[in-house]
Amino acid sequence: MANIKSAKKRIRTSEKRAERNKSVRSGVKTAMKKVFAAVESNDKAAAEAALKSATGTIEKAGAKGVYHKNNVARKVSRLAKAVSKM
Repeated sequence: MANIKSAKKRIRTSEKRAERNKSVRSGVKTAMKKVFAAVESNDKAAAEAALKSATGTIEKAGAKGVYHKNNVARKVSRLAKAVSKM
């Protein structure tokens, strides 16, 4: 355990951030699963609606710094490709 006050604070803040990032990542995964589920069931309208929602969620996560911009672009691209293949 750290003895220095600033190190203790750093530990607390990093734990908070890790918790927040975990929550955001979980939301992104859920949004992606909804898109792929709609694609599997061949429901074009639901897939497009889920894609729009998921894109916003993923890009917001990228803006917060949870994901790198290239990772965001890759995820959005894969989702859009899956929906357009329908």
